Amino acid sequence: MTDRITRVTVSSVTLPLPTPISDAKVLTGRQRAMTEVAMLLAEIDTAEGHHGFGFSYSKRAGGPGQYAHAVEVAPDLVGEDPSDIGRLWTKLAWAGASVGRSGLSIQAIAAFDVALWDLKARRAGLSLAKLIGSHHDAVPTYNTSGGFLHTPVDEVCANATTALQRGIGGIKVKVGQPDWREDLRRLEKIRAHLGDDVPLMVDANQQWDRATAMRMGRLLEPFELVWIEEPLDAYDVEGHAHLTRTLATPVASGEMLTSVREHLALVDAAAVDVLQPDAARVGGITELLTLLTHASRHHLTVAPHFAMELHVQLAACYPGPVWVEHFDWLEPLFEERLETRDGQMVVPDRPGLGLTPSQQARAWTTDSVTVSEARS
Repeated sequence: MTDRITRVTVSSVTLPLPTPISDAKVLTGRQRAMTEVAMLLAEIDTAEGHHGFGFSYSKRAGGPGQYAHAVEVAPDLVGEDPSDIGRLWTKLAWAGASVGRSGLSIQAIAAFDVALWDLKARRAGLSLAKLIGSHHDAVPTYNTSGGFLHTPVDEVCANATTALQRGIGGIKVKVGQPDWREDLRRLEKIRAHLGDDVPLMVDANQQWDRATAMRMGRLLEPFELVWIEEPLDAYDVEGHAHLTRTLATPVASGEMLTSVREHLALVDAAAVDVLQPDAARVGGITELLTLLTHASRHHLTVAPHFAMELHVQLAACYPGPVWVEHFDWLEPLFEERLETRDGQMVVPDRPGLGLTPSQQARAWTTDSVTVSEARS
């Protein structure tokens, strides 16, 4: 006898940010400052008493749409065998195929996919990394949340010091100021503060055109950066490929792409040195594992975007060079905290993702729907 899904709960949670967040897209007027993150939580229960928890998210617009889509397709999981994760991913993707197999609909089903993997690992009594097949017990980590453009440079330096004292290994800061000279002035202070041995990355958030990206890439070479992230529009594969061939500094991109196919276009064109997929944006763990396999075949570095609580488990399963991004924004949603030491993030050994939604997450819940056998 196989187990079956008896209940699926979908919740919309609004996570407020203490300070409005600005990057290059805000300073150039393309987006408004970010004040909150819309979280999509999924909880799955089975006839045999097993439970799985997963999540996805949206920054700025899109959260209500993800939630609505998730609620609409959730009944398709009831009565199914939770072990059939690949088949259920395909079923959910086809349930929403009329609105596409990338973007919002795929990000909505990512929460279910993560919950199914969490359930499977919990049932086995293993961490997600151990269930999949781990290569690492700890993964090099870098901090991003202390280096946004709205933050004065002296505060960025202080945040970096705090991060390093917490055992985080590298520092990423935002660039893409309207005046490029200000980027260089900030970086000169930050590099002098950190010294030459601390890994330093920059992120332009798709700010530059091709000519500017080439010029800035060359100006940034003396800083000995680990990578330059999103120097161009995320879908400019040809432009990224030219930068990758030309610049001494590695080029990173991928976080804004919302399907495996879009990432493969970058990889197959040798357009990045560092691939940065986001499991929540590409459809969950099932799809991200496909990307890890492809990235490994091309000998790329992988640095999953955001959501360290999920990505530390997946980064641990990558055989090649890998980083995990330290972003403390989601910490209030969970009872547990991740450990960082000696420049690395330790992979939790608790079953599944090792995450328990906090009472604060429940308090920030704006809507919730449960679908069960009795109601399906």
